[in-house]
Amino acid sequence: MARTMKSSPPPGLHEAGNNRAGTNRRRGFGRSLRRGEQLWGMVFISPMLIGVMILVLFPIIATLVLGFADWNFVQGWDGIRWVGLQNFRSLLEDDIFLKSIRNNMIFLLTVPIYMIISMALAILIDRHVYMKGYFKVAYFMPYISNIVAVAVVWQVLFQPSYGPINEVLRSIGIASPPKWIADPNYALVSIMMISVWISIGFNLIIYIAGLQSIPKDLYEAAEIDGANGWTKFRRITLSLLSPTSFFLLVTGIISTFKVFDIIAVMTQGGPIGSTTMMVWYLYDTAFVNLKVGYASSIAAVLFGFVMLITLGQWAAQKKWVNY
Repeated sequence: MARTMKSSPPPGLHEAGNNRAGTNRRRGFGRSLRRGEQLWGMVFISPMLIGVMILVLFPIIATLVLGFADWNFVQGWDGIRWVGLQNFRSLLEDDIFLKSIRNNMIFLLTVPIYMIISMALAILIDRHVYMKGYFKVAYFMPYISNIVAVAVVWQVLFQPSYGPINEVLRSIGIASPPKWIADPNYALVSIMMISVWISIGFNLIIYIAGLQSIPKDLYEAAEIDGANGWTKFRRITLSLLSPTSFFLLVTGIISTFKVFDIIAVMTQGGPIGSTTMMVWYLYDTAFVNLKVGYASSIAAVLFGFVMLITLGQWAAQKKWVNY
C-alpha cells in the first residue's frame, strides 16, 4: 500500500506568517493608541469647546433668531412675538441706524491713517533711533492704558473754554477754535483722533517685528545695484511688510466696527447722534430701550458688514500681499 506523503511548507513561509501577524498586531496597537490619544485630546479640549459653545456659539445663533422677533426681555419668554423681516425693513427707515452706518464708514478712515503713521515711526525707531525700548514702551502705553483714564485726559485736553488744545490754538491766532466733543461737527473727528492716538502703539510694535524679519542682505544687494532710498522702501520694505499690513488692516477694520468703550465714556453717542456707532446704537436699543429683537437685527446687519468686508479683503489680498 502506497504511503501517503505530507507536503511540507516552503522554506520561510512560517517566518513570513509570523511577520505578518506581528505587523498586524503592531498596526492594531497603533490604531488603539491613536484612538486613545484622540479620546484624551477631546477630553482635554472639551472644557474649552463647551465654553465656546455656551458663551459664543449659542449667543450668535440666538441673536440671529431673535432678529426675526419683537421681544422685550422684561416680559419673559412669553413676550416673544415673531415678526419675520419687519425688523430689517424698519432698519432701512431708521435715521439713527443709517447715521450710525455713515459714522462707522467715516471712522474707517482711522485705519489707514494710524497704519501709515505707525509704519513711518517703526522705520525711524528701528533704523535711526537709539533707546528703542523706551520709544516702544512710550508709544505702546496708550494702547494698554485704562480707557476711562484716557477719556478723562482727552476731555481735559478738548475742554472748549480753557483746554490746552484750544489755548494753543488761540495763542497762534485762532480766535474761535472748535468745541471738539461738544460740537456735532467736530465730535466724530475728535473721537477719531483719540482712536488714532491709542492704536499707533500696537501697530508700531507689529511693524517693528515685521521690519526685523526682513533680511539685511536684500538692502545690501539693492545698494550694490544702485537703488536709492525710495526704491528700497517701495520694492523691499513695503513689499515684505505687506503680510503685516494685511493683518493690521483686517484687524483694524474689524475693530472700528466694534468701537464702543470710548463712545460710552466720552459722548454716549452725542451730541445729536454725531458719534453714534452701530455697536453703541445696538447697546442703547437693547439695554436702554429694551428692544431685544430690534437690537438683534442690528447685530445681524453688523455681522454681515464685518463678514463682507473681511471676505473682500481676503479676495483682494492676492493682488498686493507678497508671502
